[in-house]
Amino acid sequence: MSIPTLLDSARARLADAPREGLGEVLEPRRILGLARAPRIVPRGTAWHLGVLLLTDDALLATGDVIRARAEARRGYTAESQRQRAELAAAARRGGFDEGATVHLGWRMLDLDAVARGEASGPLALVDGVIGVRWSAGGGYVPLERYLDERVALLLDPPSGA
Repeated sequence: MSIPTLLDSARARLADAPREGLGEVLEPRRILGLARAPRIVPRGTAWHLGVLLLTDDALLATGDVIRARAEARRGYTAESQRQRAELAAAARRGGFDEGATVHLGWRMLDLDAVARGEASGPLALVDGVIGVRWSAGGGYVPLERYLDERVALLLDPPSGA
């Protein structure tokens, strides 16, 4: 089955499933020499399918995932915690609802390159089958099987998830 056919089938099955936001960090211009806080602005929505994000017209590789929340002064034991809190606040400033899931650093996948036998992000043609690598150390899983599993999980998540 071709990549467009697989993706169209997944989109049809996911029509009523919840989507998550795609965001982009914008560094605002300085006003009178004063820096303003960055914000994360919406750039669409996608279904989150593990290492892939499926939109109405594209397939993306995931990047970082945050939850938008209001800015609050807190003490942090790690700089990485502070940076994630700043990103969460930037998403809230950019217009995302409180608690909304936002994807940052996502990358557009080149499906034509994969069809030609080249790799694009986690996708590659392996022994004539389109595969997806869901972890850096893992092997490739056929894309069709991967999408079936991920769509099923999104439509009917396990209890407690």
